This record gives sequence, structure tokens and C-alpha cells, in this order.
Amino acid sequence: MPTIFVYFWLVNSETLKFNYELFVAQRIVKSKQNKSSISAPIIKIAITAIALGMIVMLVAVSTGVGLQVKIREKIAGFKGHVQITNFHNNTSQITDNPIDVNQSFYPNFESVSGVSYVQPFATKFGVVRSPESFQGILYKGVDSTYNWTFFEEYLVEGRVPNLFDKRSNEILVSKLIAEDMKYELGDKVNTFFLKDKLGQLPNRRIFTVVGIYDTGYKEFDESLIYGDLRHIQRLNKWEPNQVGGFEVVIDDFDQIQVKGVEIYNQIGSSLTSNTILEEFPAIFDWLAVFDNNIVVILIIMIMIAGINMITALLVLILERTQLIGILKALGASSKSIAKIFLYNAAYLILKGLFWGNIIGIGILWIQDYFGLISLDPQTYYVNTAPIYFSWISILALNIGTLLVCLLMLLLPAAIISKIEPSKVIKFE
Repeated sequence: MPTIFVYFWLVNSETLKFNYELFVAQRIVKSKQNKSSISAPIIKIAITAIALGMIVMLVAVSTGVGLQVKIREKIAGFKGHVQITNFHNNTSQITDNPIDVNQSFYPNFESVSGVSYVQPFATKFGVVRSPESFQGILYKGVDSTYNWTFFEEYLVEGRVPNLFDKRSNEILVSKLIAEDMKYELGDKVNTFFLKDKLGQLPNRRIFTVVGIYDTGYKEFDESLIYGDLRHIQRLNKWEPNQVGGFEVVIDDFDQIQVKGVEIYNQIGSSLTSNTILEEFPAIFDWLAVFDNNIVVILIIMIMIAGINMITALLVLILERTQLIGILKALGASSKSIAKIFLYNAAYLILKGLFWGNIIGIGILWIQDYFGLISLDPQTYYVNTAPIYFSWISILALNIGTLLVCLLMLLLPAAIISKIEPSKVIKFE
């Protein structure tokens, strides 16, 4: 009875209305901890469901986005975001038509904002040979301005070629090629390049392996070797100022389509450009499917968490119908009583989110640091499941889950308005 008088005093004190709601909510929280309470195991299940849901959502978003980002980075590392080449090139040619390196957009693409850097390149098909085997390759020539940051991340042995002095014979090969051809650092590589006219003997060059990389992207790793651009200029009988094309790297991948159009409009009629989205449409269409999968997972997990919270709240309300009736008899409105239960539900949701974040972020950190979960590179283009940490995304997930669950709880909270004090108190 003393507790009832306290409630009565708080209900009729407008200045202490909020304290009253919190006080009652606190009593409900304490009472639910009683092991004899029917709601206790249901509340534990609800908290566990929210925690598990948050773990699954964190893993789904971080790995899904991580896979997208890592594959995009790898393709851009090999090809740039946009490639500018001669408009007259075609696949039937052995040698591409060169373009002059002296362009208005090189070395700085000032007419298009958001461009990080521009670098020249040229490619030529060839065959590498060893005493045991031979293999077709694509030799990619670059100059001293080439940005090696991408390959430095994936170097497993050695270093990148030194292209600053005279024409260099140093090359960077992939781990796949090195294993297939049994190459090691310092080995000499016999390479043969076809000439434009059929029947002519191929050109032979001897390169030295100074670095081995492994990106896990088999489509590129199995064929690409990197070396000095000046070898291709000499093989193709080009002038020193002629190159095969330019790679353009932009700051924001999300702007690639817009920047691709801007670049195309600025390079002139004798040149053409293609984004990696246009060159690899199947891969990027496949990556886009991940967004749909992530959305479906988020919806399912939030719905499961919300349904469990609805069940827990209904049990809490039904267990405390007498208390609700007494509070109404003392003058409390249905709205204020509903707020009490929603405060309690918010506490339970936050508790589940807390443990979900602790465990989920812990799992992601372990995977990011140790790479325990491996993937088939032939299918996913990566060796291990990549993790992408975005604190903004994590915060958005938590806030979104909390708000959606609370909105779903408005329906069961409305049951409080249907409880009549006379019937409940009389029944008791």
C-alpha cells in the first residue's frame, strides 16, 4: 500500500511526471528480474534475439560492403577507374594505335574535378618461357610516374621495378605465374612478342624478376606482368612521346559514371574512354546484387527482433494488469502508463544492442586481423572475407533498429487503453 500512495502522489504532481514514469519503469525492471516471473525467460529471449540480430546485421553489412570495396579496389588497381585510348583501336590489331603523351589532361586533369591522378601505360601480348613450360602473358608497360601503392600492398616478395634511370629490364610478376613457371626473385625471364606481320620471327626480350605480387584476383594475376613502358615503345617502333593510353583514377568511386561522362567530353574526338563499369559489367552487376541481399537480411533481422520485443512487452503488460488498473484508478492516463512500458522496452532493446555490438564488432575485428574465414578466389576474387568498418553505418544500424522496434511496440502498448480498472481490480 505505501507504494500505491507514492504512485498517487507522483501521478498528481505535474512537475514530477517524468520522475514518476521512470520510477514505475524501475519497479517493473526490478520485478521482471524475479526468477518466478513468467516474463523473465521471454525477456531474456528477446534480448538475445536483438543481440543476435545486430551481430548478423553487422557481419552482413561489413562483409558485403567489404567485398564490394575490395573487388572495386582491385579492378581499379589494375585498370584505373577510367581508361583513355585511341579511338581507332580494335581487337584484331596486334599493336594498338599510339596516342601522344602531351595531352591537356596529363599530368593534371584540371578540367574535371575529383580526379586523383592520371598515368600513361601501354600493353602488349607475349609469351614467357622456362625450361619446363611456356605461358601467354600480357606485358603492361608503365613509366616512372606510375603509382605503385596498390601493388605494394600485395607484394609477397621483392620490390616494384625501378624505372627512373635508363630502360629497365626489371619486371613484377604474379605469384600464379611464378609458381606455374617456377620463377624466383632474380631469375631471368625469356619473353617473346609477336610482330604485326605474320611469318616474322617474334621479338625476344630477357627480363629479371624483382618482385612477386598476389592479389587473389585470378583473372588478372594469371596473365599480367609489369615492366618498363620504353620496351613497348621500342618493340612497336613508337616515338618516346607515344603511349598506349592513360589510366584515370578518381577520388570517389560512387561518382564514376558522372566523371566518366565528363572525362569523355573533355578528351577530344580522336580519343575514347571507358569506365571499369563498362568494361566489366558482369562483375559489377553481380556486386550490385549484394546490396539487395544486405537489405533483405536487415529487414528480416529487424522484424525478428521487433516481433520478439512485441511478445516480451505483451507479457509484461498482461503480468501487470492489476498495477495498470490501480494507476488508472489513481488518475494516470493510458498514454503515461504506455510510456512507462516503452521506457522499459527501450532499456531492453539497448541492452541487446550493447551486447550485439560488443560481440559483432569483436567477430569482425578477429576476421579483419586474422582472416580466419577464407573464400574461393575463383568465385569471389579474394582469398579471405574482407571487412569494411564504417562507424557511421554501425551507428545508423543501431539507431534504425532502436527506432523501428519502438515503433513496432506502439501497437501492443495501445492495449493498455483497453484495460478497465473496475474489471481488473475486481478480478484480483
